[in-house]
Amino acid sequence: MQQRTIQMHVFVSGEVQGVSYRAYCRQQALRLKLKGWVRNLDDGRVEAVFHGPEANVQAMVAWCQQGSMRANVTDVQATKMPLEAFLDFSVR
Repeated sequence: MQQRTIQMHVFVSGEVQGVSYRAYCRQQALRLKLKGWVRNLDDGRVEAVFHGPEANVQAMVAWCQQGSMRANVTDVQATKMPLEAFLDFSVR
């Protein structure tokens, strides 16, 4: 049975820059066979878009609550968004 494809727009707050959050995020997204991107924002948050099977995207959003080993996540805001086409998962 084919899983439904969804896309989530995520903002992660806390100590999430300078702790390899984006690199670990990319590794986890690739493990889950997701497409999209992750980047640092000027305000100290990390922004990401995850595209793929619903269960995998939900697992990725759950991963964002912890993040990399040195991260200290205080908040994760995730919103469904219209589907876009991505070729891979990139760090911006």
